[in-house]
Amino acid sequence: MENRGVDVDGLELVAALADVVGAAHVTSGATVNPDDTGDESLTVPSGAPRAVVRPSSTAEVAAIVDLARHHGFPLTPRGAGTGLSGGATPPTDGVVVAFDRMAAILELDTANHVAVVQPGVTLATLESALAPLGLVYPVFPGELSASIGGNVATNAGGMRAVKYGVTRHHVLGLELVLGTGEVVRTGGRFVKATSGYDLTQLVLGSEGTLALVTEATLRLHPRPPHATTVLAPFASLRAVSAAVPAVVSSGTDPMIVEYIDLVSMAGITQTAGIELGIPDQVRDQALAYLVVTLEQHRLDRLDEDVEALATLLASLGALDVYVLPGPAGAALITARERAFWAAKAAGANDIVDVVVPRASIPDYLERVGLLGAEAGALVIGCGHVGDGNVHLSVFEPDPEACHRLVHAIAAAGVELGGAVSGEHGIGRAKRDIYVAVEDPAKLALMRRLKRAFDPAGILNPGALLPPTPPEPGTSPTRADRERGAPIRAGGASSRAGGAQEASPA
Repeated sequence: MENRGVDVDGLELVAALADVVGAAHVTSGATVNPDDTGDESLTVPSGAPRAVVRPSSTAEVAAIVDLARHHGFPLTPRGAGTGLSGGATPPTDGVVVAFDRMAAILELDTANHVAVVQPGVTLATLESALAPLGLVYPVFPGELSASIGGNVATNAGGMRAVKYGVTRHHVLGLELVLGTGEVVRTGGRFVKATSGYDLTQLVLGSEGTLALVTEATLRLHPRPPHATTVLAPFASLRAVSAAVPAVVSSGTDPMIVEYIDLVSMAGITQTAGIELGIPDQVRDQALAYLVVTLEQHRLDRLDEDVEALATLLASLGALDVYVLPGPAGAALITARERAFWAAKAAGANDIVDVVVPRASIPDYLERVGLLGAEAGALVIGCGHVGDGNVHLSVFEPDPEACHRLVHAIAAAGVELGGAVSGEHGIGRAKRDIYVAVEDPAKLALMRRLKRAFDPAGILNPGALLPPTPPEPGTSPTRADRERGAPIRAGGASSRAGGAQEASPA
């Protein structure tokens, strides 16, 4: 369907969507909120969708998918818009499906340590509900306003991944609307199963290209009440990264293991107004910092772990070791989580979140330094050094030169056995780089999987993979649409009254 502005077809489309969700929950043209047209990507401009629709139930989502399938317009799912890869940016002929009306915590099952939530639930809302119960959903990707649906789409990680893993380690089941309009449930309130293909894990990280998530069953954990943050300055980035394997295997079970380079530390502490009290003679020697957070259920055991960690860090070459007071430690972790905003405010032109094997980080950072120097660009960063996920900010105002440098930085990570993105997702921002460095056989397999879930190619086309033509017979041509009847909710409206359920997977 071409984007022809506010014309008869456009008005019919809005009317058909309004038949499903109510007129108050559809916007188009000048009424579209600009916040609904993109995410926080530095390189992908906002889109101009034909409409934004806000469903309130799985049945309404299925009805919207039916409309899209029968009339050939693409759908772009949207959570909270906190993504960094352009995955929520719609094409000009498409419709944004925003999930902020599906934001209920459906159940907190304390006996099974499970939360059942709709996709629009934010991490902040879930955290507030779990804290009084002594439970935690441990995925904190750095932005508590992020939604569970968006986290599922990108397989979000964050600083706690070194201990707890990423989103896929905590999603036990999903309710999905496929590109065919079918509703499927995967997984359940159990932690193991060997019963058919693991469709839950297949959809995690698929960036809205395989199905629209309408419900998630999440695994919860007991919440340790005590935590302490330790800061260790080092004389070089190599020394910091070389210390990490020993820290991770020390038996202290760190929750957070981060590196922050000299420039990034200055930026985030200045932005946050934090004074860490590091003596000038130490600060003058330090080129990088290691930040480690430990947690425990008993304070005496935490004290023992902190003492053991401090001794270990000193033996690994730390210039000094500082056990930060509670407020200072929390402030530093919060500032580190806001590193992207500090880089954006400083004028960064692009960001990278390559992941490499943990032991390869020293070699990778050296390669990145050489690539930046050769390009005459400033490349600075910090990262989840405990799990190999390196976050870099690239300052290169020339768009073509910046793209070449980011491509080279990503390729260097892949050559060391890593991947283009550790947690942000590919989206549209890194799609061309990803396709260039990925195994063609894997890309072909992914396209076949896409066709199986979404034969008409209507679910977030252009994200993760380049758009591909729909299966023959699955999507009407423009001529077919012009010869056919006006757009109606039709059969879709009956689905809104009772969604078709497929057999549980």
